[in-house]
Amino acid sequence: MFSRDRWTEILEVLTSNWFRTILTAFGVFWGIFILILLLAAGKGFENGIRADFGDMATNSMFMWTQTVSKSYEGMAKGRRFSYQLSDVEDIKENVPNLRYVSPRNRLGGWMGANNVIKGLKVGAFNVYGDYPEIIKQDPMQITSGRFINYGDIENKRKIAIIGEGVVSTLYDYDEEIIGTYIKIQGVNFMVIGTYKKKSNEGDSEEGGKEIFIPFTTFGQAFNRGDRVGWMAITATDGNPITEIKQQIFELVKKNHKIHPDDLRAIGHFDLYERFSKVENLFMALQVIAYFVGILVLLSGVIGVSNIMLIVVKERTKEIGIRRALGAKPKDIRGQILTESVFLTIISGMAGIVFGAIVIYAVNYLLDMSGPVNMFINPSVNLGVVSIALTILIVSGLFAGLIPAQNAIKVKPIDALRTE
Repeated sequence: MFSRDRWTEILEVLTSNWFRTILTAFGVFWGIFILILLLAAGKGFENGIRADFGDMATNSMFMWTQTVSKSYEGMAKGRRFSYQLSDVEDIKENVPNLRYVSPRNRLGGWMGANNVIKGLKVGAFNVYGDYPEIIKQDPMQITSGRFINYGDIENKRKIAIIGEGVVSTLYDYDEEIIGTYIKIQGVNFMVIGTYKKKSNEGDSEEGGKEIFIPFTTFGQAFNRGDRVGWMAITATDGNPITEIKQQIFELVKKNHKIHPDDLRAIGHFDLYERFSKVENLFMALQVIAYFVGILVLLSGVIGVSNIMLIVVKERTKEIGIRRALGAKPKDIRGQILTESVFLTIISGMAGIVFGAIVIYAVNYLLDMSGPVNMFINPSVNLGVVSIALTILIVSGLFAGLIPAQNAIKVKPIDALRTE
């Protein structure tokens, strides 16, 4: 029940010595401010790392061939081998819990020679032979036209989807793109779509310098047949690719007569495993932020408790008079606890507000200067604020508990004798 007299008394006690009250409140203010700031910085780092992964299907693995390091069943070590489309079908049929298995071939590469011509303009770009599913594993935004479909695969259509980097190199400003032709290593392809990568990082510019054509067309036009350069494999939700990949390796090794213990023949990059390590890092950073913030906050709470002990000592005679007039121990205890919680919450809320202002300023500066590598939109959500408020209330109760117990132990007759 609200009591105006009680709150008037609380305000008089806290404002009777402004300097002492401000110094006491600063410890709690600083503790909650550091906690909010550390959590926001951790979130900014997390956002930056997640942006680096983009919208890529993280439960994926990329697999390619390397040199065989062990002889097996009459096959010499040191040989090279290639995946075939039959390997892709075997994996789809015999390995459970896979969502996509996308074979891929590539022309070009870093520092590659000019391989694409349009009129008098030339450029060096990565050219990929893909299946339609690749856009779900490595997402991109189709800005005009469309992406590859299974009609293109079955009919081996000579069509291409080009990135914004290709457009800026081969086309003039405002030039019509859809329906035009580009020549890739002497073979004409009609452009049916354009795209841009969904990444905030610098790699998005390089990703826009890629060209996608149907896998079957690639094999026919560039004499690759059924050979597969590498595969992008994505598992279903709830089935980590890390736990499935060994079955895939065993199947491929069996198909190509590779020793079961040969760890070198098959190269792979486990995106799920890498992402899981990053997720663990995020959790560790959050734990560290709470640990450091709560320790700093604890020092402020100890300061509040010490000040409340002094306040109780100064009000010994007042407490004795109230007890003599019939005040119950629970009334005295409630008064001291209320003062402690009120001081803690007010100073803590000031820390939260100041932290929010600092976070807003940092985001404003980031918007003005452009994104910082691996650090995007530091922020805290309402859940964090709720946790902070809970910590404040509990801290205030603990800070006032000992002084409150000391207050109710004072005997009225002893308190009245105190000078």
